[in-house]
Order: sequence, then structure tokens, then C-alpha cells
Amino acid sequence: MLTGVIIKPLKKHSDERGFFTELIREDWKDALNEDRFVQANFSISYPGIIRAWHRHIRGQTDYFIVLNGAIKICAYSEETQELNEIVSTGEILQIVRIPGHYWHGFKVIGNKKAWLVYFTTKLYDYKNPDEERRPWNDKTIIPKSINGRKDDPRVNKPWDWNYPPHR
Repeated sequence: MLTGVIIKPLKKHSDERGFFTELIREDWKDALNEDRFVQANFSISYPGIIRAWHRHIRGQTDYFIVLNGAIKICAYSEETQELNEIVSTGEILQIVRIPGHYWHGFKVIGNKKAWLVYFTTKLYDYKNPDEERRPWNDKTIIPKSINGRKDDPRVNKPWDWNYPPHR
């Protein structure tokens, strides 16, 4: 993983009524480090939608939790040209921590709407947003490795969110 990208599995406590899951706790230092949340957001995205690329240049860190559906989350280091690709679903709950200085975004995969809750370490500033953006199909995002692998067939090519799996 890129430095600071963390995946923390969440525990489902199930019984005959359904299940209960803690989404975030301030004592989870393995996922939070010293971060503190100041804002929580909820979004719904339709199948096939790509929300990319952006980054936060003033130090924001994002914590993603998919509650329903599935998304492919990517984080890209412009400095090292490494890309992390993480599939996160509502079936297998996890927190995905993305330091904001990486270019990041996601694509909804599968045929269900994706419900995403995400926590941020900085308040959104309506007058001066901490967001730098690129188009989702930016041809300058060319990973030299994907999840640490240099033999992935997508390496050294512009990133293609729509590349079919198992090609």
C-alpha cells in the first residue's frame, strides 16, 4: 500500500434480529493514527458512475466505508507513480483510509447503487474548497505499479477505470 493508505476490516455482530457494526471509534489507532474527524458525509452513486480524480492539498484525510453495493477505490501517487486499487463492498465492511495528498476516486462496480459514508479530517470550506481536480479519464495518470505489482497488464498505460476484470 501507499504510505498512509490503510484498510481496516469491520466486525459484524449478527444475531436473529440482524447485525450491528461499529463504523468508527476514536480508540482505533491502527486505522486513525492521530486523525480526528470533523465532518461525516453520505453519498449514493449509481452503477458505473466514476467519481475521480481529486486530491486535498491542505492535509485532509478521507475515511471511506461502503454500506451498500460495491466500489473500486483508487489512490495514485504522482511522485512515485504507484497506484492502489481497493474493492470495498457493503457485504464485507471495512474502513479505507486515503491520505488526501494522493489523487483518489472511485467507480461503482456491479449493478447496485453504492452507499458511501465518509469521514474527513477537515471541514469543507464552501468559499475555498481544498480540492484539486482532474478528469476521470486523465491520460497523465500512468501507474508504474498497481498494488505493488509491476507485471499487471495495466502498468505503464493511462489508467482505464473501465478496463474489464480478468482481461
